[in-house]
Amino acid sequence: MENTAETIRISEIPPFGLRAYALFFSRHGTNEEFTQNELDWIVGQSMKKKIFSLLLNSGWIAKKSKNTYVCLSPQEIFKKILEFKVPQIIEKAIKKYAFTNLSAIEIWSDYSYVQRGIENSPYFIKVLRKDLNYWKSLFNKNKVPNYVKEGSTIGEYVIFIPVDKIEATKKGNLQVEKLKETMNMAKENNIYLYAYNYIKDKYGRLST
Repeated sequence: MENTAETIRISEIPPFGLRAYALFFSRHGTNEEFTQNELDWIVGQSMKKKIFSLLLNSGWIAKKSKNTYVCLSPQEIFKKILEFKVPQIIEKAIKKYAFTNLSAIEIWSDYSYVQRGIENSPYFIKVLRKDLNYWKSLFNKNKVPNYVKEGSTIGEYVIFIPVDKIEATKKGNLQVEKLKETMNMAKENNIYLYAYNYIKDKYGRLST
């Protein structure tokens, strides 16, 4: 199968991969095909294989034939790096979790309150303390920055809230903190007044 931006998630790469991509793109743009021989006399065989494997699996280049490749455009790469992917990743998780804090308010309000943009997109997620290594591994594998209790970076990231017990409700395809607890959080801060009123109007007695 041909490797395209649609069949593989684009992710960030280390500096050695970035330099190799810059070389390929500066020589060939996005339309001209090239081969692994491009790196002959520049790096050793094992490093050449490592570079091409990295760029292919990270979605920065795509296969056109058995032996040839093309570069994806920088615009497409950087746009996709900032795309939201946490909801799709977490839907496949096998451990218990619950979106909490601002993320729970966002979900229960049907995104009438939205806390995220491509420049800053935090997700607050309760996880069982005993499962913390599983969660860190899951998001590290998908190259999503993650922190315990606090942290921040550009783009999308996860804040884990480790707990000993989780009580969650399913909303759509996601597990989220129960409505009553979410309402109490929203009620405590005027910033979330619109979301609070939206939830209260929609769910009525269920929120009491």
